[in-house]
Amino acid sequence: MLPILCMVGASDSGKTTHLEKLIPELSRRGYRIGTVKHDVHGFEMDREGKDTWRHRKAGAAVVAISSPSQVAAIRQVDGEMGLDELVGRFFWSEDLLLTEGFKRSHFPKIEVFRKAMEAAPICRPEDNLIAMVTDDPVQVDVPVFGFGQVEALADFIEERFLKGRRMHQVSVLLDGKKLPMNDFVRDFLVGGIHGMLSSLRGWQDPDKIDIQIRLKEE
Repeated sequence: MLPILCMVGASDSGKTTHLEKLIPELSRRGYRIGTVKHDVHGFEMDREGKDTWRHRKAGAAVVAISSPSQVAAIRQVDGEMGLDELVGRFFWSEDLLLTEGFKRSHFPKIEVFRKAMEAAPICRPEDNLIAMVTDDPVQVDVPVFGFGQVEALADFIEERFLKGRRMHQVSVLLDGKKLPMNDFVRDFLVGGIHGMLSSLRGWQDPDKIDIQIRLKEE
């Protein structure tokens, strides 16, 4: 299961700013980071009058826009997706999912706290609080990091969630389209293929294995 870590805090406490510093630090260490922003009030990504906006207003349930470097989709839903479902649908090859918000979820949380914004922290250890980012004096039973200690916080996250997760890179393409897979399937494929091929004559421990299987005759 992809590790999920929620960055929470009062409005204007600095969650986004701190994520902007933390994401490149973790990426620099070789990890693929995904993010989710929680918006309790709803959001609108389209702009009125744009083609995709017109498609959706015409009744399309799913609207996607694609370019050579990016793809985005907007899907109408009957209710909010949980983080587990979001991971399964949209995050296939990341090492860690960082969220901004989701303070009511059961996932581990790091609170960004500024006394100027909130009189007291909004989370407690029973809320699965694992650390706090603040320059104000606080009485908590979790590690506390200052706003300038981005590398130290990254060390903490790496040790707790990422050590040992630099997984084998596995891509399965079905007629050229990448097939998403979870950790169990990835590990099963790597272990099974490596085990069978290593018994063959001529095996030399490689850095990369390419296999192509054609199921139908052309």
